[in-house]
Amino acid sequence: MAHLTKVKSKLSIHAHRKVRGVLEGEYAAAQIGRGIDFNDLREYVRGDDVKDIDWKASARGRQLLVKRYVAERQHTVMLCVSTGRSMAASNDAMVSKRELATFVAGMMGYLAVRHGDRVGMVYGDAEHQHIRPTDATELHLEHLLAAAHDATTPDAPASDLAAVLRYAIRTVKRRTIMVIVADEVQVTEEMAELLRRLLAQHELLFFTIGDVDPTDAALTGRLYDIDAGVEVPEWLRHDRRLRAQYASLVQHEESGMRRRLDQLGVVHERVRDTESAISAVFRLLERHRHARRR
Repeated sequence: MAHLTKVKSKLSIHAHRKVRGVLEGEYAAAQIGRGIDFNDLREYVRGDDVKDIDWKASARGRQLLVKRYVAERQHTVMLCVSTGRSMAASNDAMVSKRELATFVAGMMGYLAVRHGDRVGMVYGDAEHQHIRPTDATELHLEHLLAAAHDATTPDAPASDLAAVLRYAIRTVKRRTIMVIVADEVQVTEEMAELLRRLLAQHELLFFTIGDVDPTDAALTGRLYDIDAGVEVPEWLRHDRRLRAQYASLVQHEESGMRRRLDQLGVVHERVRDTESAISAVFRLLERHRHARRR
Protein backbone atom coordinates (compact mmCIF):
# COMPACT_ATOMS: atom_id res chain seq x y z
CA MET A 1 0.00 0.00 0.00
CA ALA A 2 2.54 2.54 -1.26
CA HIS A 3 0.39 5.68 -1.25
CA LEU A 4 -1.12 5.12 2.18
CA THR A 5 2.30 4.23 3.61
CA LYS A 6 3.55 7.70 2.63
CA VAL A 7 0.62 9.28 4.46
CA LYS A 8 1.26 7.26 7.61
CA SER A 9 5.00 7.93 7.59
CA LYS A 10 4.53 11.69 7.21
CA LEU A 11 1.99 11.76 10.00
CA SER A 12 4.38 9.88 12.25
CA ILE A 13 7.58 11.74 11.35
CA HIS A 14 6.36 15.32 11.01
CA ALA A 15 3.22 15.38 13.14
CA HIS A 16 4.32 12.92 15.86
CA ARG A 17 1.74 10.86 17.69
CA LYS A 18 0.32 13.70 19.77
CA VAL A 19 -0.29 15.97 16.76
CA ARG A 20 -1.78 13.09 14.82
CA GLY A 21 -4.21 12.72 17.70
CA VAL A 22 -5.06 16.41 17.40
CA LEU A 23 -5.83 15.94 13.72
CA GLU A 24 -8.05 12.97 14.46
CA GLY A 25 -9.80 14.94 17.19
CA GLU A 26 -10.47 17.79 14.78
CA TYR A 27 -11.76 15.34 12.20
CA ALA A 28 -14.11 13.80 14.75
CA ALA A 29 -15.34 17.22 15.85
CA ALA A 30 -16.21 18.08 12.25
CA GLN A 31 -18.66 15.22 11.94
CA ILE A 32 -22.41 15.34 12.43
CA GLY A 33 -24.03 13.49 15.30
CA ARG A 34 -22.70 10.82 17.63
CA GLY A 35 -23.56 7.23 18.40
CA ILE A 36 -25.46 6.23 21.52
CA ASP A 37 -23.91 2.88 22.45
CA PHE A 38 -20.79 2.87 24.62
CA ASN A 39 -17.92 0.96 23.07
CA ASP A 40 -14.64 1.53 24.94
CA LEU A 41 -12.22 4.14 26.30
CA ARG A 42 -9.36 5.93 24.61
CA GLU A 43 -6.93 8.73 25.45
CA TYR A 44 -8.35 12.25 25.24
CA VAL A 45 -7.19 14.37 22.28
CA ARG A 46 -7.80 18.02 21.60
CA GLY A 47 -11.18 18.50 19.94
CA ASP A 48 -12.97 15.77 21.91
CA ASP A 49 -16.14 16.77 23.75
CA VAL A 50 -15.31 17.20 27.46
CA LYS A 51 -18.71 15.68 28.24
CA ASP A 52 -17.30 12.36 27.03
CA ILE A 53 -14.49 12.29 29.60
CA ASP A 54 -14.77 9.34 32.01
CA TRP A 55 -13.47 10.99 35.18
CA LYS A 56 -13.40 7.84 37.30
CA ALA A 57 -11.45 5.87 34.70
CA SER A 58 -9.17 8.88 34.15
CA ALA A 59 -8.38 9.03 37.88
CA ARG A 60 -7.58 5.32 37.98
CA GLY A 61 -5.38 5.48 34.89
CA ARG A 62 -3.89 8.89 35.74
CA GLN A 63 -4.60 10.21 32.25
CA LEU A 64 -7.65 11.73 30.62
CA LEU A 65 -9.81 9.07 28.98
CA VAL A 66 -12.93 9.60 26.91
CA LYS A 67 -15.79 7.24 26.25
CA ARG A 68 -15.95 6.04 22.68
CA TYR A 69 -19.33 5.22 21.19
CA VAL A 70 -20.49 2.97 18.41
CA ALA A 71 -21.78 5.26 15.68
CA GLU A 72 -25.47 5.14 14.85
CA ARG A 73 -24.45 5.35 11.22
CA GLN A 74 -21.23 5.60 9.31
CA HIS A 75 -20.43 8.87 7.65
CA THR A 76 -19.49 8.93 4.00
CA VAL A 77 -16.44 10.84 2.82
CA MET A 78 -16.28 11.32 -0.93
CA LEU A 79 -12.88 12.30 -2.28
CA CYS A 80 -13.38 14.46 -5.39
CA VAL A 81 -10.05 14.64 -7.20
CA SER A 82 -9.29 16.52 -10.40
CA THR A 83 -6.86 14.47 -12.50
CA GLY A 84 -5.65 15.08 -16.07
CA ARG A 85 -2.40 16.47 -17.38
CA SER A 86 -2.43 19.80 -15.49
CA MET A 87 -2.22 17.89 -12.23
CA ALA A 88 0.81 15.98 -13.55
CA ALA A 89 2.99 19.11 -13.46
CA SER A 90 5.01 20.53 -10.58
CA ASN A 91 3.63 23.25 -8.34
CA ASP A 92 5.09 26.53 -7.10
CA ALA A 93 7.20 24.69 -4.53
CA MET A 94 8.56 22.40 -7.28
CA VAL A 95 6.64 19.47 -5.82
CA SER A 96 4.78 17.01 -8.02
CA LYS A 97 1.14 18.10 -7.98
CA ARG A 98 0.09 14.51 -8.59
CA GLU A 99 1.96 13.29 -5.52
CA LEU A 100 0.70 16.16 -3.39
CA ALA A 101 -2.94 15.69 -4.47
CA THR A 102 -2.66 11.98 -3.71
CA PHE A 103 -1.13 12.75 -0.31
CA VAL A 104 -3.85 15.24 0.71
CA ALA A 105 -6.65 12.93 -0.46
CA GLY A 106 -4.93 10.04 1.30
CA MET A 107 -4.62 11.93 4.58
CA MET A 108 -8.31 12.87 4.62
CA GLY A 109 -9.28 9.34 3.65
CA TYR A 110 -7.01 7.83 6.29
CA LEU A 111 -8.51 9.97 9.07
CA ALA A 112 -11.99 8.91 7.93
CA VAL A 113 -11.15 5.20 7.79
CA ARG A 114 -9.60 5.34 11.25
CA HIS A 115 -12.93 6.61 12.54
CA GLY A 116 -14.87 3.83 10.83
CA ASP A 117 -16.28 6.07 8.10
CA ARG A 118 -16.74 4.94 4.52
CA VAL A 119 -14.64 6.54 1.80
CA GLY A 120 -15.34 6.70 -1.92
CA MET A 121 -13.99 8.74 -4.80
CA VAL A 122 -15.05 10.75 -7.82
CA TYR A 123 -12.21 11.66 -10.15
CA GLY A 124 -11.55 12.58 -13.74
CA ASP A 125 -10.54 15.09 -16.38
CA ALA A 126 -12.17 16.92 -19.29
CA GLU A 127 -13.00 13.72 -21.17
CA HIS A 128 -13.43 10.96 -18.61
CA GLN A 129 -14.96 10.94 -15.13
CA HIS A 130 -15.30 7.99 -12.79
CA ILE A 131 -16.85 7.08 -9.46
CA ARG A 132 -15.56 4.42 -7.09
CA PRO A 133 -17.81 2.91 -4.38
CA THR A 134 -17.34 3.49 -0.67
CA ASP A 135 -15.76 1.20 1.89
CA ALA A 136 -14.14 1.59 5.29
CA THR A 137 -10.86 -0.31 4.84
CA GLU A 138 -7.31 0.87 4.26
CA LEU A 139 -6.92 -1.51 1.31
CA HIS A 140 -9.91 0.08 -0.41
CA LEU A 141 -8.50 3.55 0.24
CA GLU A 142 -5.17 2.52 -1.29
CA HIS A 143 -7.01 1.38 -4.43
CA LEU A 144 -8.79 4.75 -4.63
CA LEU A 145 -5.53 6.68 -4.33
CA ALA A 146 -3.86 4.49 -6.95
CA ALA A 147 -6.74 5.08 -9.39
CA ALA A 148 -6.47 8.88 -9.14
CA HIS A 149 -2.66 8.76 -9.23
CA ASP A 150 -2.57 6.59 -12.34
CA ALA A 151 -5.11 8.82 -14.13
CA THR A 152 -2.84 11.84 -13.69
CA THR A 153 -0.25 11.70 -16.46
CA PRO A 154 1.35 14.24 -18.85
CA ASP A 155 -0.42 12.65 -21.83
CA ALA A 156 -3.88 12.55 -20.20
CA PRO A 157 -6.70 14.87 -21.32
CA ALA A 158 -6.80 18.37 -19.85
CA SER A 159 -7.81 18.78 -16.22
CA ASP A 160 -11.37 20.07 -15.82
CA LEU A 161 -12.73 20.48 -12.29
CA ALA A 162 -16.10 21.72 -13.55
CA ALA A 163 -16.60 18.46 -15.47
CA VAL A 164 -15.76 16.43 -12.37
CA LEU A 165 -18.18 18.46 -10.22
CA ARG A 166 -20.97 18.08 -12.77
CA TYR A 167 -20.36 14.34 -12.73
CA ALA A 168 -20.43 14.31 -8.92
CA ILE A 169 -23.79 16.12 -8.94
CA ARG A 170 -25.21 13.44 -11.24
CA THR A 171 -23.79 10.39 -9.53
CA VAL A 172 -23.37 11.05 -5.78
CA LYS A 173 -26.91 10.77 -4.46
CA ARG A 174 -26.44 10.39 -0.72
CA ARG A 175 -25.23 13.10 1.64
CA THR A 176 -21.45 13.11 2.06
CA ILE A 177 -18.52 15.09 3.34
CA MET A 178 -17.00 15.90 -0.05
CA VAL A 179 -13.27 16.65 -0.13
CA ILE A 180 -12.29 18.47 -3.34
CA VAL A 181 -8.62 18.38 -4.38
CA ALA A 182 -7.77 20.38 -7.50
CA ASP A 183 -5.73 23.07 -9.19
CA GLU A 184 -6.32 26.65 -8.24
CA VAL A 185 -9.31 27.70 -10.29
CA GLN A 186 -11.20 30.84 -11.16
CA VAL A 187 -14.57 30.69 -9.44
CA THR A 188 -16.67 31.70 -12.43
CA GLU A 189 -20.45 31.93 -12.28
CA GLU A 190 -20.63 28.38 -13.67
CA MET A 191 -18.24 27.09 -11.00
CA ALA A 192 -20.10 28.99 -8.28
CA GLU A 193 -23.40 27.44 -9.37
CA LEU A 194 -21.89 23.95 -9.33
CA LEU A 195 -20.58 24.52 -5.80
CA ARG A 196 -23.98 25.85 -4.66
CA ARG A 197 -25.68 22.71 -5.97
CA LEU A 198 -23.18 20.52 -4.13
CA LEU A 199 -23.52 22.56 -0.94
CA ALA A 200 -27.26 21.93 -0.94
CA GLN A 201 -26.55 18.24 -0.32
CA HIS A 202 -22.98 17.86 0.90
CA GLU A 203 -20.45 19.44 3.23
CA LEU A 204 -17.57 20.71 1.12
CA LEU A 205 -13.88 20.86 2.01
CA PHE A 206 -11.73 22.39 -0.75
CA PHE A 207 -7.96 21.93 -1.15
CA THR A 208 -6.12 23.70 -3.98
CA ILE A 209 -2.60 23.21 -5.32
CA GLY A 210 -0.91 26.10 -7.13
CA ASP A 211 1.15 26.08 -10.31
CA VAL A 212 4.86 26.72 -10.73
CA ASP A 213 5.97 30.33 -11.15
CA PRO A 214 7.65 30.46 -14.62
CA THR A 215 9.42 33.74 -13.68
CA ASP A 216 11.21 32.26 -10.65
CA ALA A 217 14.93 32.90 -11.13
CA ALA A 218 15.75 29.98 -8.81
CA LEU A 219 14.43 27.48 -11.35
CA THR A 220 17.04 25.48 -13.22
CA GLY A 221 16.86 23.40 -16.36
CA ARG A 222 14.15 23.41 -18.98
CA LEU A 223 10.60 24.33 -18.05
CA TYR A 224 7.59 23.11 -20.02
CA ASP A 225 3.99 24.23 -20.12
CA ILE A 226 2.38 20.81 -19.78
CA ASP A 227 -0.99 21.97 -21.12
CA ALA A 228 0.33 23.80 -24.16
CA GLY A 229 3.11 21.27 -24.74
CA VAL A 230 5.74 23.98 -25.31
CA GLU A 231 8.95 25.00 -23.57
CA VAL A 232 8.78 28.15 -21.46
CA PRO A 233 11.50 30.62 -22.55
CA GLU A 234 14.34 30.83 -20.04
CA TRP A 235 14.54 34.63 -20.31
CA LEU A 236 11.22 34.86 -18.42
CA ARG A 237 13.09 33.95 -15.23
CA HIS A 238 15.35 37.01 -15.51
CA ASP A 239 12.82 39.74 -16.31
CA ARG A 240 12.18 41.55 -13.00
CA ARG A 241 9.33 43.63 -14.37
CA LEU A 242 7.57 40.58 -15.74
CA ARG A 243 8.16 38.75 -12.45
CA ALA A 244 6.49 41.55 -10.51
CA GLN A 245 3.54 41.65 -12.90
CA TYR A 246 3.12 37.89 -12.71
CA ALA A 247 3.27 37.89 -8.89
CA SER A 248 0.64 40.63 -8.79
CA LEU A 249 -1.61 38.68 -11.15
CA VAL A 250 -1.28 35.45 -9.14
CA GLN A 251 -2.01 37.26 -5.88
CA HIS A 252 -5.05 38.97 -7.42
CA GLU A 253 -6.44 35.68 -8.77
CA GLU A 254 -5.80 33.81 -5.51
CA SER A 255 -7.46 36.57 -3.46
CA GLY A 256 -10.43 36.53 -5.80
CA MET A 257 -10.78 32.77 -5.51
CA ARG A 258 -10.59 32.87 -1.71
CA ARG A 259 -13.07 35.73 -1.48
CA ARG A 260 -15.56 33.95 -3.75
CA LEU A 261 -15.26 30.65 -1.86
CA ASP A 262 -15.76 32.51 1.42
CA GLN A 263 -18.90 34.11 0.02
CA LEU A 264 -20.20 30.69 -0.98
CA GLY A 265 -19.43 29.26 2.45
CA VAL A 266 -16.85 26.74 1.17
CA VAL A 267 -13.94 26.20 3.57
CA HIS A 268 -10.69 25.99 1.66
CA GLU A 269 -6.94 25.71 2.05
CA ARG A 270 -3.98 26.02 -0.31
CA VAL A 271 -1.37 23.26 -0.01
CA ARG A 272 2.23 23.81 -1.12
CA ASP A 273 4.05 20.64 -0.07
CA THR A 274 3.77 17.54 2.09
CA GLU A 275 5.66 19.23 4.93
CA SER A 276 2.90 21.81 5.40
CA ALA A 277 -0.02 19.63 4.31
CA ILE A 278 -0.73 18.34 7.82
CA SER A 279 -1.11 21.83 9.28
CA ALA A 280 -3.18 22.85 6.25
CA VAL A 281 -5.59 19.98 6.89
CA PHE A 282 -5.75 20.95 10.56
CA ARG A 283 -6.60 24.58 9.72
CA LEU A 284 -9.27 23.57 7.25
CA LEU A 285 -10.95 21.16 9.68
CA GLU A 286 -10.83 23.79 12.41
CA ARG A 287 -12.49 26.39 10.18
CA HIS A 288 -15.04 23.85 9.02
CA ARG A 289 -15.99 23.05 12.60
CA HIS A 290 -16.45 26.72 13.54
CA ALA A 291 -18.33 27.46 10.30
CA ARG A 292 -20.86 24.70 11.11
CA ARG A 293 -21.44 26.16 14.58
CA ARG A 294 -22.45 29.58 13.26
